[in-house]
Amino acid sequence: MEQVSLFDNANSEPLASRMRPKNLEEFVGQTHLIGKGKILRKMIESDNISSMIFWGPPGVGKTTLARIIATQTKSEFITFSAVTSGIKEIKKVMEDADNNKKHGIRTIVFVDEIHRFNKAQQDAFLPFVERGSIVLIGATTENPSFEVNNALLSRCRVFVLKELSSEDIMSLLKRALTDNKGFGREKVNISDDDLKIIAEFANGDARSALTTLDMIVINGEVDEKNVINISKDTIEDCLTKKTLLYDKNGEEHYNIISALHKSMRNSDPDAAVYWLSRMLEAGEDPIYIARRITRFASEDIGLADTNALNVAINVYHACHFIGMPECNVHLTEAVIYMSLAPKSNSCYNAYMFASSDARKMLAEPVPLVIRNAPTKLMKELNYGKGYQYAHDTKDKITNMECMPPSLKNKIYYNPSTQGNEIRFKERLEAIKKWKREHKNIDGRY
Repeated sequence: MEQVSLFDNANSEPLASRMRPKNLEEFVGQTHLIGKGKILRKMIESDNISSMIFWGPPGVGKTTLARIIATQTKSEFITFSAVTSGIKEIKKVMEDADNNKKHGIRTIVFVDEIHRFNKAQQDAFLPFVERGSIVLIGATTENPSFEVNNALLSRCRVFVLKELSSEDIMSLLKRALTDNKGFGREKVNISDDDLKIIAEFANGDARSALTTLDMIVINGEVDEKNVINISKDTIEDCLTKKTLLYDKNGEEHYNIISALHKSMRNSDPDAAVYWLSRMLEAGEDPIYIARRITRFASEDIGLADTNALNVAINVYHACHFIGMPECNVHLTEAVIYMSLAPKSNSCYNAYMFASSDARKMLAEPVPLVIRNAPTKLMKELNYGKGYQYAHDTKDKITNMECMPPSLKNKIYYNPSTQGNEIRFKERLEAIKKWKREHKNIDGRY
């Protein structure tokens, strides 16, 4: 049977793009936000949009909702990409938005993958959001509490989008087979059971489901009546081609990044390289992997090998410079280095112990002796009185107490004996010994 030739003159635009909903009636899922009478639907229908962030896994409609807002509200709509937009471009558009506001025109700025904007880029939006020059709509697959600046986040309402159910995706697939924007002009013979297989394989991602259907239909067998017949073999073959394309925000994503992290922690470079390869071959963002390796360098190695962080940062920049597939060798170098480096979680533990106290004791006063005294009043209140400048002493150390009184003698950092950290341990022990021996001396010579 001849295959594919039926589509020689077909629309080359991907099915997922052709089937993108144009209004709320076509939109599937997220009924907790856009169902009849729900808050986001009311905001859109009343044209009363405020700055917001859409947080959810891939393929659930974040960008689509932003586009629907663009078409159903009376605003100028501008899209930014975290990959291509710098501060200069942001400020230019913000100036235009200020001018639009003077003429009564509202500007909606959509920022896709806002979690990939650095702090400076995010800060560039802040003053314009504050004075209402723009309505900011950000989309992210990452927890905005960790990835979006607090100042910006506090001025945005966060809407959590949920992954789609198999029933939601089934309805999308059926519509794609009957709608003229999809395969409505063709005759496609595929059973509901086979559509269900595609829907479940998509794991909540509408874009993935439509891409899979597109691939399956294009590879179907066309009979003498121009009917495209979809066989089990075709489905299995196409799904096999996509098995590596795991849901980059679902359970398998977290399972595999966990496997990489724990393989490096367990000093197993072969396992680490395997899990790295699994992610890269599945289309994972190399920058995401590089960020996780950077975290690992301090969380699991720390002062045991201070060069680990240098390696991680260098690899992160290399991934930015050349991208995939060339940066795969840089990431491989990094995970092997991290696997073979001596391990210590002392820095991680030190912060966790200290942060626990900090959360419970947020009002502990800074000791007067280490407060700055830039004004006369502060000096009269004994700010900085008795401060001892370590560089003026013979041993470059004093017995001055820097902890709040309630935390005196509290220990957070307990160095290990791994790698270079043994030197830090020896140094810390020497410092503590000196302080014990000079307990009743003011530290001056």
